[in-house]
Amino acid sequence: MGTFTDNPPYRPVMTGWAHSTFGKSSDPDVETLMAGVSTQALTHAQIDTSDVDGLFVGVFNSGFSAQGFEAGLLGSGQPALGRTPAVRIENACGTGSAALYAALDFVGSGRGEVALVVGGEKMTGASNEVVNDALLAASYRAEEAVMGSFAGIFGSLAQQYFERYGNHMDTLARIAAKNHHNGVHNPYAHLRKDLGFEFCNTPSERNPVVADPLRRTDCSMVSDGAAAIVVMAGHRASAAPRAVGWRGRAHANDHLPLSRRDDVLEFAGAKEAFTRAMAEAGTVLADLDLLETHDCFTIAELLEYEAFGLAEPGKGATAIESGFVDRDGDLPVNVSGGLKSKGHPVGATGVSQHIMAAMQLTGEAGEMQLDDVQLAAVFNMGGAAVANYFSVLERAR
Repeated sequence: MGTFTDNPPYRPVMTGWAHSTFGKSSDPDVETLMAGVSTQALTHAQIDTSDVDGLFVGVFNSGFSAQGFEAGLLGSGQPALGRTPAVRIENACGTGSAALYAALDFVGSGRGEVALVVGGEKMTGASNEVVNDALLAASYRAEEAVMGSFAGIFGSLAQQYFERYGNHMDTLARIAAKNHHNGVHNPYAHLRKDLGFEFCNTPSERNPVVADPLRRTDCSMVSDGAAAIVVMAGHRASAAPRAVGWRGRAHANDHLPLSRRDDVLEFAGAKEAFTRAMAEAGTVLADLDLLETHDCFTIAELLEYEAFGLAEPGKGATAIESGFVDRDGDLPVNVSGGLKSKGHPVGATGVSQHIMAAMQLTGEAGEMQLDDVQLAAVFNMGGAAVANYFSVLERAR
């Protein structure tokens, strides 16, 4: 399989981006949310709408809105893009990365030289029942709808983990507390509040059990938001204000029905995406300076520690208890606060994660900034580790 290094002039880089605040937005719809960040991203990259060869739109929707055909919404919200070729891509919670990877293929193949990627979601305008049903569409309904919610699905994974490896409620609470502590420094985050370990570890009226054993603090929030990235061919980027490229990337899938997996706790698709991307990058875990990973639920982050080799199966707790994944640890995980603190507007999430990593690489992360970031990794997944995207990013200029 070829890589982008086979054709260096067209090797794609990020040259600009924009990110809305995640949370309950006053913007009435996803069209408005996306229009705002698309304008800002082009300005950040110092290019005009006339330079854009293709639009790649990531919106999950699945019932959040009666308005479909979101590829056309970008040109509606920003009329100067109304005649630019556009496509909407959906891949559950991996939708944003799916749109971004399609743009990378578009530019990397030479089909276009500049692509605008926009991911967005307006979730808070729908009722809790609609949101719950929409998210369940990312499961295998024929078998898993009986669990009642996506929290129920991940609650079942947590129960199975506890049955096999012992009760790790405190581990999940430590992950939640870490990410909320980090999120205080993220100006885009839905909840910028350091909740602390004791609050996260204690069921209460303010922190009820949502899907046993998961508490509210173990679950990412329903959020509105949008994020956009300008992707440009390397030979066009010499005058760009910044350039962040991919040293390696991979997309791997696993069975949608959890019943067909050999071991649901293995996250085999996530592991495969990680292994392939790291091999393409020619790097090892110790080379990474940070990881933005998909913590839709705290049990997901725990299983990702083990899938990526931060700890052996059943011993993911050691990564958080030792401080290995803390902001000042060997491999800081979710310095942005992750989905847990930042929020999870589904279509925007993968785009957002890549922006958080790119900001660190270019020194534009403000109060989130770490020292001397050379390599940053991103993991975004759709469903219960069904669609898995892993990126290794570096500053190209």
